[in-house]
Amino acid sequence: MADTLRIETHGNRTHFEPGEMLHGLVGWELADPPKSVEFRLSWYTEGKGDQDVQVVQRKAFDHAPAVDAQVFEFPLPTEPYSFSGKLITLCWALELIVNGRQSTRLDLVIAPGAEEIDLNAPVSSPPAVEV
Repeated sequence: MADTLRIETHGNRTHFEPGEMLHGLVGWELADPPKSVEFRLSWYTEGKGDQDVQVVQRKAFDHAPAVDAQVFEFPLPTEPYSFSGKLITLCWALELIVNGRQSTRLDLVIAPGAEEIDLNAPVSSPPAVEV
């Protein structure tokens, strides 16, 4: 049997407003019972310079069986927002890590309007005011 790891959000959503409640299901099917299973909500940066990573929430599943599924609920933080720019991007993710080496990840967007902020987008000018 091939090992299978999965993360599913309610309604298969991946874009969220800051402060929203995130609900879903995390599961695994393994050949043998795992020594450790950890589920994380984190953000990380990509681009120029050093990569930053911050684990915001984590849940350990102690004495997990080889096959299991668990419901999860995380309150999403109010910041930092998901964004992309020329030099750096900030991404959110859910990760399921088994035995410290097997993992799967589901990328998320957490920002106002549930849309990643594009720092490269042109800034619109305010309307002209007639005097």
